[in-house]
Amino acid sequence: MRAACFSLFFTAASLPLPSTSTAASSPRCQSHASYRWSQPRHRRGGVVRALDERLLEALTPAPAETEVEDESGVGEIEDGGEREGRDGVANIVGPSEAHEQPKSRRRQQQEEEDAAAERTRFKLINGKEIFQEKTYLVGVECKKAASDNFSIEESLKELEQLADTAGLMVLGSTYQKLSSPNPRTYIGSGKVAEIRSAVQALDIETIIFDDELSAGQLRNLEKSFGGGVRVCDRTALILDIFNQRAATHEAALQVTLAQMEYQLPRLTKLWTHLERQSGGQVKGMGEKQIEVDKRILRTQISTLRKELESVRKHRKLYRNRRRSVPIPVVSLVGYTNAGKSTLLNRLTGADVLAEDKLFATLDPTTRRVLMKSGTEFLLTDTVGFIQKLPTMLVAAFRATLEEISESSIIVHLVDISHALAQQQIGAVDKVLKELDIDSVPKLVVWNKIDNANNPLRVKEEAEKQGIICISAMNGDGLEEFCNAIQAKLKDSMVPIEAFVPYDKGDLLNDIHKVGMVEKTEYMENGTLIKAHVPLPLARLLTPLRQQVAAPL
Repeated sequence: MRAACFSLFFTAASLPLPSTSTAASSPRCQSHASYRWSQPRHRRGGVVRALDERLLEALTPAPAETEVEDESGVGEIEDGGEREGRDGVANIVGPSEAHEQPKSRRRQQQEEEDAAAERTRFKLINGKEIFQEKTYLVGVECKKAASDNFSIEESLKELEQLADTAGLMVLGSTYQKLSSPNPRTYIGSGKVAEIRSAVQALDIETIIFDDELSAGQLRNLEKSFGGGVRVCDRTALILDIFNQRAATHEAALQVTLAQMEYQLPRLTKLWTHLERQSGGQVKGMGEKQIEVDKRILRTQISTLRKELESVRKHRKLYRNRRRSVPIPVVSLVGYTNAGKSTLLNRLTGADVLAEDKLFATLDPTTRRVLMKSGTEFLLTDTVGFIQKLPTMLVAAFRATLEEISESSIIVHLVDISHALAQQQIGAVDKVLKELDIDSVPKLVVWNKIDNANNPLRVKEEAEKQGIICISAMNGDGLEEFCNAIQAKLKDSMVPIEAFVPYDKGDLLNDIHKVGMVEKTEYMENGTLIKAHVPLPLARLLTPLRQQVAAPL
């Protein structure tokens, strides 16, 4: 019986199989039907029945199998057992391989989508292509903080605006209330674990803290969040924005100096090995690498300070030259994004960059303004201030901020439409106090009156306090602003009455240009003039002021 079974099996295996419809259509293709082997049976009769079923399947014509054309042009059999290649030869493909191919195509499509998404994360800022890193913001609210400071929500909102100005993509933020910051990680261990989970869920690349962190805190936080996440603070973010916005050599020097002074105490987190140099033939341990780096950095800082000192001398020469023709200088100061550049463009027709961003302009710009009365003055747009402004940044920009101390009038421009206008005023006054310019006359101007919730009530409050309300965007109130400037300039000038001979007409021209003339009388030998002029010009006119009584 066993011999008969094996004979039957070999007979079935030797029979020719009918070709499929695919093979019939192409003479080059040979049919290779997939054999579906049955599991071996334990009983003898079961093996005979299995062989009989295979014999019947071989004698019965196979049904035509339909092909499905995929995107790559390769024909696939619907049952997942046969696939026709590009060369027309049918290749044997198992069911598991047929399922893996759609997965590989989906994986390739997902990689292409990820690459396209990466390309869209590049942003053009000031002619530079900046990659938008995925960012998470962290703040701490101390319970002993003063009530007149920014709230933690508003401070984080401002930090988000700074991140947007720097070209970062903010995906989330969090804060914690503490009696005092943790000296090791600045925040508690539970908040560290929460941020670590957010980093993994959102694929965060950069974490920014709203306050300045020490070198040890930066190092500990980077270890806690993993080496692939960069941790920085508000000071580093502001320095990065200034580095992007610096357009002149002077500004680049100032920003570089501030960045080096910021990095000097934080070099420890850049080195994990801290190896020592060998002492040549001298035995013993040599100098640490970090000590070498600090010495190099100190040398570069000293060189930059010398260059900035030459810049200060250069600016001083320009100021002395302006004093020879003493045109009044009006400096615009205020919180960042208060509208200083927009006001300068409106009054002078300048083409200074004005955007609804923090620190849109960095380099100071000076333009001449001609009022209806014929009086001229120079209007200077200075760098904007912000809360928690880094001290090393104020020190580095002292050469630029000295222009404010040489001004005839300081115009403090306030964004009155902002919810925290009073806190912004306090932050600006704090920086001005550090510059020691209390002796310069100040004029407070409320800008963006058109965006205020109740403009009429705001104007009534401004009149009570003697404050000018304007809208630099649409030009409302600019005439009142110029009149207020003229009145302030008159208060800072010296009243004179002089007899100017005709051969000194240049002095008469200077009086009309920078002073405020009240009376002019032309006489036989010269001109009798009564006016208010700046103090330097009044000193030049001292000999002529003594000749007033002679022609009379």
